Amino acid sequence: MGVSLKDVAQRAGVSIKTVSNVVNNYQHVTPKMRAKVQQAIDELGYRPNLTARHLRKGRTGIIALAVPEFGNPYFAELAGAVVDAAARHDYTVLVDHTGGLREKELLVSQGFRSHVIDGLILSPIHLETEDLMARTETAPLVLLGEREYEAPYDHIAIDNVAAARDAVRHLIGLGHRRIAFLGSRTGRERQPAHLRLRGWREELAAAGIEADESLVVVTDGYGREDGAVAMAALLDRGERPDAVFAYNDLIAIGAMRTLSERGLRIPDDVAVVGFDNIEESLYGATTLTTIAPDKEAIARLAVDSLVERLSGSPVPEPRRPRPGYRLIVRESTVMRPPAEQPGP
Repeated sequence: MGVSLKDVAQRAGVSIKTVSNVVNNYQHVTPKMRAKVQQAIDELGYRPNLTARHLRKGRTGIIALAVPEFGNPYFAELAGAVVDAAARHDYTVLVDHTGGLREKELLVSQGFRSHVIDGLILSPIHLETEDLMARTETAPLVLLGEREYEAPYDHIAIDNVAAARDAVRHLIGLGHRRIAFLGSRTGRERQPAHLRLRGWREELAAAGIEADESLVVVTDGYGREDGAVAMAALLDRGERPDAVFAYNDLIAIGAMRTLSERGLRIPDDVAVVGFDNIEESLYGATTLTTIAPDKEAIARLAVDSLVERLSGSPVPEPRRPRPGYRLIVRESTVMRPPAEQPGP
């Protein structure tokens, strides 16, 4: 038989109610009493019944995370960070994917799993502000992703324009002037691709460089093959850039493959910058310079926002925090130094 609250109370020499107050993290317990009970919990190896605790509060103890796809490593890494952040609040995460389909995004946002979840973290691609405004599901919703919305929900996203400008500024600082952008999309201006393209244009203008729109390549998707095809198309029409800023790391990795196949050296002939800092960016023949969003901060802010709204305590108007990011400089933009030769 497992360890009970009664066992912990007897070991600590306190009431069962006091143990319950500590387990439920009620703030009125004194630090001395909390430490005493925690010691008994540790000694006995007591594990609270989280399911029962959530049910007493009318909760399932489960939150959902819906992302466009699992094939993109960025979303897989982000999902792992969300699971870790939720565990700190004793929540389990149900992870789903929408396939990047508008119909599935609508289904998820309208609460088709509401009978088993307490709240939803959603990274949409195709939803419009009007879709979110028409939402009737009462479970709390937190949005992820760089697409901009004017809807009454917490939205966690980095500053895409600023991040793109930092990437392009890095390339300009290395002396590059013909900087291509791979991964543009046709459509609405609030999409992440448009925001990153805007950053590309703004930073070129700030440096006094005219943006050459012939170096902007639209892609059908955001995968490795899309990057390889886009780079080949650019080279085939005689538009050889001296640097590439890609919408994401996968496009950058595909572009680097094409450059290598065409006999172009990276970064000597063409420098490349990606976006997302997926693990794969570290392990190519040439490591990839990339913009690294703080995935842990994104996950933490999303989960904290959702849990706060689930708590029933008064919360402010919808928030739009900007998690940090950083530019990680690697071999695709800066040549590695020659290996030291052993002395005589």
